[in-house]
Amino acid sequence: VQLQASGGGLVQAGGSLRLSCTASVTTFSNYAMGWFRQAPGKEREFGAAISRRGASTYYSDSMKGRFTISRDNAKNTVYLQMDSLKPEDTAVYFCAADYRRSSASSEGSDYDYWGQGTLVTVSS
Repeated sequence: VQLQASGGGLVQAGGSLRLSCTASVTTFSNYAMGWFRQAPGKEREFGAAISRRGASTYYSDSMKGRFTISRDNAKNTVYLQMDSLKPEDTAVYFCAADYRRSSASSEGSDYDYWGQGTLVTVSS
């Protein structure tokens, strides 16, 4: 399974970006998906997750209300819409796939596959 994340870049505070993560799998709906991020000098942290068919989502407190995770199983893609961006959102964002659970998980150890990351930089 390969995950390809894209959509990162430089944006001013208050702006928006949409990240995409496309999976090279036959049946994307077999995987719950998550987004994590790692800021410079910090540990990786959970951001958002979505169940296999998109019925349920789960957000960290830092992302709740500003970011939206969604998926299109026909396109093998999960998205992270990021609005009202803040400088503290600057990080490398990783997508991850969980084959073992149908529900969304916030635990990195629950995920089986990881993408390479895409850098988001928010300027003040």
